[in-house]
Amino acid sequence: MNLYTFEELISPSVRQMNAYHVPPAHNMIKLDAMENPYLLPNEVAAELQSQLSRVNVARYPTADAALLVEKICNVFKVPEKCRVILGNGSDEIIQMLMLLLNHPMQGGGVLAVEPSFVMYRLLSMIIGVPYHGVSLNADFSLNVADVLQKMAETRPKVVFLAVPNNPTGNVFSQSDIIRIIEAAPGLVVVDEAYSAFTESNYLPLLPRYPNLLVMRTLSKIGLAGLRLGWLAGSNAVVHELHKVRLPYNINAYTQVAVAVALDHFDAFIAQTRQICESRKALFDELSTFSQFIVYKSEANFLLVKLKEQSATVIFQLLKDCGILVKCLHQVHPLLENTLRITVGTPKENNALLAALRDIFTLREKA
Repeated sequence: MNLYTFEELISPSVRQMNAYHVPPAHNMIKLDAMENPYLLPNEVAAELQSQLSRVNVARYPTADAALLVEKICNVFKVPEKCRVILGNGSDEIIQMLMLLLNHPMQGGGVLAVEPSFVMYRLLSMIIGVPYHGVSLNADFSLNVADVLQKMAETRPKVVFLAVPNNPTGNVFSQSDIIRIIEAAPGLVVVDEAYSAFTESNYLPLLPRYPNLLVMRTLSKIGLAGLRLGWLAGSNAVVHELHKVRLPYNINAYTQVAVAVALDHFDAFIAQTRQICESRKALFDELSTFSQFIVYKSEANFLLVKLKEQSATVIFQLLKDCGILVKCLHQVHPLLENTLRITVGTPKENNALLAALRDIFTLREKA
């Protein structure tokens, strides 16, 4: 029997990819991953410790996490007659959607604007779903005409729109998004991962548009380590999504811990408001640097563009100072020479600003 070669065994699309890289951050000021920089509120930590000690890990978790789903619907005011499905982070929900809609005898595929969340493209490559990207305008706004034209040409089964957008931080015009929803031949997913930091909210539109899905995550508010994402939409779509959801995908600890956190959700809202205040202060300070163009953001990060100096060099110099940010140079033409900086605590933000002042002073003297 002839054995498969390694190249024959592995999908060609996967062999051409690079694995998603998460840089080590030990002993670093971590401003690269849009995490909440604050510790759990004391009352949450105390109750969490008590509740988690009672979890019976010898048994499988509740398969549909029904009590947690109900709590999410109540806390986030999901419209009646809409249904919610949970994922191991929003990444798994994106994967579920692609598995659901990927039919070998039909075209369509995925459409997303660019630059945006990298997992839309990455997961489509892994699963083998055709991917179609449409570039944003130079100011990071939606090029609606191009999106509508590409939808007419490719008839995507699902369109992903992140609002606010990652990594640009801006919110697209609701009227533009509604035009896309109304023209789409399939589903439109509005990814609201950063909903805690903006007034934008598409949940109320769900009853009006049966092809609209709203996806959120609890990672950005301070629960990134629990890996819980959720998606709301019509009963018909969510019913089908459950068929491709892996059994017991939300572990017992996550179900209990998120339920406790949602019982104290006001404490997390207070932290997100503090982050928004710090975002404004950091924006104002970074705008004083003549070397930067700083883009306004409604997320918990800021995108900055180096006017002349190398973003790659500044990224490394900050890393040498013990500060980790995200370098986006060469990710997309619109992101050339840019850095994405997560909003940290005031102390962390001040350390970043001090390091930048030292770096630019030294480079000017050199």
